[in-house]
Amino acid sequence: MVKNKEQDDMSKDFLKWLEEDPFGLNEDMKIIIFKCMDCGKEDEVPEYVVEEFHFDLKENEEVEVVCPFCNGTMRRARNIPSE
Repeated sequence: MVKNKEQDDMSKDFLKWLEEDPFGLNEDMKIIIFKCMDCGKEDEVPEYVVEEFHFDLKENEEVEVVCPFCNGTMRRARNIPSE
């Protein structure tokens, strides 16, 4: 009986830990809008993905990603000059 109670207590502690969202799965994900310089379409890129590119950039360089629609070059939408 004592062993079952210990297992129940451990299970309760584990379930409580999961309810606290230890992996951050319930957090709002920040999104950055990128616009293709070739086709003009926009796409949402998670901020954590964009941050990964900053390590390889030189001074005054912008993050560029590949357009999923035309394979062109995408930049942050606010950095694209108006046509």
